[in-house]
Parts: sequence; structure tokens; C-alpha cells
Amino acid sequence: MTALLLKPIVETSYLNAQNVGRYRCIMRYFYEQHQRLRYWLKPREVHDGVTAFGLLEEDYTLDQCQKDLNQLVEWGNLVPRHDGGRSATVEEYLRKKFRYQMTPYAVEIERLVAGLEKIRGYGGSLEPSLFESIAEHLDRLEKTAGQFPTGEAISLWERIYGDFIKLTENASDYIASLQSTKVEELMLTEAFLAYKDSVTRYLQDFIQGLQRHAYKIEAVLATMDPGIVNTFLANVQRDLAARPQLDEPVTHEEQLDRLQQEWQSMVRWFAGHENEPSDVYFLEQTTKDTIARIVRNALRIQEKHRLGVSRRRELDYLGKWFFTLDDINESHRLAAHVFGLYRCRHFQGVDEKGTDNADISMWQAGPNIRELRSRSRKRLRDTGTGSIKDQRERQRKARENFLLALQEEMAVLQDYLARQEVRIADLGPVSARERYYLLYWIGRCMANKSRRILTPEGIGISLEMPAGRERARLECDDGELDMPNYLLKFSGRMGERYEQNG
Repeated sequence: MTALLLKPIVETSYLNAQNVGRYRCIMRYFYEQHQRLRYWLKPREVHDGVTAFGLLEEDYTLDQCQKDLNQLVEWGNLVPRHDGGRSATVEEYLRKKFRYQMTPYAVEIERLVAGLEKIRGYGGSLEPSLFESIAEHLDRLEKTAGQFPTGEAISLWERIYGDFIKLTENASDYIASLQSTKVEELMLTEAFLAYKDSVTRYLQDFIQGLQRHAYKIEAVLATMDPGIVNTFLANVQRDLAARPQLDEPVTHEEQLDRLQQEWQSMVRWFAGHENEPSDVYFLEQTTKDTIARIVRNALRIQEKHRLGVSRRRELDYLGKWFFTLDDINESHRLAAHVFGLYRCRHFQGVDEKGTDNADISMWQAGPNIRELRSRSRKRLRDTGTGSIKDQRERQRKARENFLLALQEEMAVLQDYLARQEVRIADLGPVSARERYYLLYWIGRCMANKSRRILTPEGIGISLEMPAGRERARLECDDGELDMPNYLLKFSGRMGERYEQNG
């Protein structure tokens, strides 16, 4: 960043001035002549060229054109030069004659404005061949160790960085066009079905090219020797220095610093920076999300067509098919293929499967019975007083279950306290309850900064993280659990806390 970032760009004043129409016509005429390699123009030529557009008023005179040219010179859009040629009239002899040329700023501004006039959307494209081209050039760079004859280093760098800029700009513009409001409205209409297959195939081809070459480029950039990169950029800077710059020459240090910044931006785009994911990852995820959104919208449109179609014959055939099946499992499979998942209703509560094994099917687990109350706003008539239910039996069973679980936990604690240290990898097969206690203690220790807790029984439990992210498998009655190889240390004695409080 330089101090130029804080200064206003006076050269763009003609785009919003009071007589913006006259100024823009003059600058467009200068730009067209600049494209034809005619750089210095007389006021008479400018006046005739602007009036030939037919956009200004008919009374636009040469004097007004001269005043506009002077104003553009003041803003820094034109550069005047005295014309020492012969005068054709007395008026030309008495008046100082000048020729005018566009400044570099004015050329770039008018080129930008001409490009803006042609924009009819985001445009852009997805070209997987650019990934392959960049990968080939980087492979050549790595094989030659950055050493190139004069003129070849700058040529290779312009191809690499040019393909990179073209890839990033075109991809971002194309993805942005698919997420514009106009395309969103098109996706909700039936006309979108004609484009669905071609757009999806286009995006899928880009994803395949990205996955085939982008991650190879990431590996090359991440593992390339910095010495090769420095040698290559030094050769590029050498070739740039061989090109004479007469207007504003750039120092060797500035050129090399700019090349290093461009290289780092390319590395950051492909390989990420520190803990940040790369832009290639975000581009891949965005493209996949766009494909999913296109498919969802297409299915939604097709479903609207099917709502008004009678399916009596299909359902009659399907019903006969169900009657011919003798196995309930075959009926379940047929229903899954035909109807898919039913509309879900979410209930708050605990899913009581009876096991923690995620591989247990819903058909193997027992049902969870929930009492549903009416959500109607209509008040039910009071039928009178009701009896009080006796909850003593339920309370007795709950107390027995609690005491039984407490005894099991005390037994596990006594066993671990006798060992003093327990490592996950050294444990044999454990029960589901014992695994629950272990995970409960580990969770409490992880939530504490000191990695230490004190149980109500007065036993201190401290947790030590495994070295080098070592992992272990904990064998349980209902399966195996892959987890870090924690070390649990137990200290104190049973009832110590209660004795101190007593």
C-alpha cells in the first residue's frame, strides 16, 4: 500500500461533470484514434469527429470544443503540445495552436468505460484446461530448477500468471452469474429444464478437471524448493529489465518485490495460508453447491407437473405388487424405492434405542411411545375432578435404579483408584456403563482448564493428552470406539470429601 491510495483520481472527473456528454464524446473520439495509432489531434479534427457522432447539439462550436479541451487538460486527461505548422488563416496565426494527446490514465479509464458498456451480465467461464496448463508449466519450472536462457523466463511467467488470472476472474464471474437474481428467477420457471442438463454437465466437467489437476498444483507449490522460486523470479526480473522503459522506469527491487507478491498470491490461492483453507477448496464447494441447487430446482419444477396427473393406474399396479409379496423385508424395500422417506415429524425427547451402536437399523430397534396431545384451540369441556395417581411404585423403582447405577460407578472408581493410572490402550473389553463413565470423566476434564476434576466421592481425576496425537481402540460390549489414547490418573480415597465436610 502506498500514499496514492489516499489521493482522489481527478482524471475521472469528466465522467460526472456538468457537461458530461460533451466530455465523453471527446474522450471517446480520442480513444478511437488512439486505437488507430493517431495520437496527436488538432482541435478542428476533434470538433469534426465529435459532431460526426450526431449525439451533441447542432450549435456546438469550435470555441466550445476548445474550452472543453482546456478543461480536460486541467483534469489531466489530455496533454497539449504546441503546433508549429503553418497557419491557414489570420485567426489561426493570432491564436496559439496546440495538438492534444491522451494521458496513460485517460487511456485506461476510457478502456474501462468501453468495456463496461459491453457488459450484459457477469459473463465468465469455467475452463478446466487452465488447471492443466498451469500444472504443465510448473512441472517444467521444477525440472529446469528455475534456470532459463534470456527471454524464456518472462515468457513462461506470463503464461503461468496469465492463466492464473484468467482462471480466477472467469471462474468467479461465472459462479456469480449463476447466483444472480435473474438466474434465480429463471431456475423457478419451466424454461430452465432445457438448460439443466447442459449446465450441470458443464459444472461437473469443471469439478473433474479441478480435482484432477488443482491438488497436484497445490502439492507442487507447497513442496517446491524456495531456491528454485527465487532463481526463477530473478531470471524473470532480468528479462523485464532488458525491456527499455522510457517513461517511468521501475527499480529492480520494486520489480522483484512485485513478482514475489504475485507468486505468493498464486500459492495462497492454490495451497492456502497457515490454517486458512485454499480458495480452490471454496471454489470446489461453491460449484458443488450450485450443482445441488440446480438439481433441486429442476426436481421441484418436475414435481409441480406431477401434482395434477392422475396416478390411479400406477397405484393400482403398485398395490397388486405389494399383495404378491410374502416377505415383510421385501415389502419394506419396495416401499423405500417407490415412496422414499416419509415426511418427518420432529419430537423432543430421548431416542431410546437400547444401544449406542449406530449400525442398528430402525427396524431392529423397538418403538418409542409418545403421547400426543391435541393442538386444537377449541377448549375441551371439563369432565370434573380426577383421581390422584399413586407414584410410590414408580418412585421406588427410580430410587432402586439410581442406587444400582451409583454402586456400579463406585465399583468402577474403586477399581481405577487401586490402579492409580489408566491408559485407554491398556484397557481390556469394558461394558457399556463403564465406557459411559470414562467418557463422562474425560468430558468433564476437557471442560476444565486444569484438566482435573473432583468427584462427589472425593476422588481426584486428572487427564493427560496423548503424545503425538496417538490413538487407541476401546473395545466395548456393543462395538469398538476409536479415540485418543488418554491417560487418566486417580488420587485420594473413597469418602474423603464427606469425612472432611462432616
